[in-house]
Amino acid sequence: MHNIKPKITLVGAGPGDPDLLTLKAVKALAEANVVLYDALANEEILDYAPKNAIRIFVGKRIGNHAYTQDQINQLIVDNALTYGHVVRLKGGDPFIFGRGSEEVEFAESFGIETIVVPGISSVVAVPASQGISITKRGVSESFWAITGTTSDRKLSSDVALAAQSSATVVILMGMHKLPQIVDLFQKEDKGNLPVAIIQNGTTTEEKLGVGTVDSILEVVKQKELGSPAIIVLGEVVRESNKLKGFYEEFLSKEITR
Repeated sequence: MHNIKPKITLVGAGPGDPDLLTLKAVKALAEANVVLYDALANEEILDYAPKNAIRIFVGKRIGNHAYTQDQINQLIVDNALTYGHVVRLKGGDPFIFGRGSEEVEFAESFGIETIVVPGISSVVAVPASQGISITKRGVSESFWAITGTTSDRKLSSDVALAAQSSATVVILMGMHKLPQIVDLFQKEDKGNLPVAIIQNGTTTEEKLGVGTVDSILEVVKQKELGSPAIIVLGEVVRESNKLKGFYEEFLSKEITR
């Protein structure tokens, strides 16, 4: 165990489909002595680590935190100093609502080498899996990616600002705040804005609900949608080839009412 060179690689595991892991992520896992992993959509990804690598689950789910963030930071460093190469595996991209930068800063304060392997973020990949292009010429020239729940468990104040824009709005971790989100868009007179909610996107358990700002709460109830899910609000939802038929039918019903 002499000459251990501590190193930490922060790896994005992508949105859930194990095939959407990057080659760089696979290579990093193959060289891991320890893997600290979150509540991944697909734990098959852990098979890319050597059989003798230590695997430690440090995931957080609502109301159930295996470790606090400070404890995770310390675990990463302790394992690197003891065993060498630690891969810190996070869902999606580690720097998009993943607190990856805090983990890097903590490790670097000990002088440990850190490398970041970006992951395919569910912000873009999950809508794409339903044919939703979050930007589209002539329809949407930008998008907001917002966390539904801030560190003090409140809805981000950016949602109210986003509701005023013509941009596509993608909200992660927002299912518990959906009534508030709907309310903010209704205040901007956007009751007819298309909405898609995609649960467990890019995985075999994927579930979809589509509607408008006014109807989406009812859709969620009917389809029994829950977390983890992504909320996409914007005209681009209507543009998806997969969802076009729904909106054409939906609009004709609205007109005949």
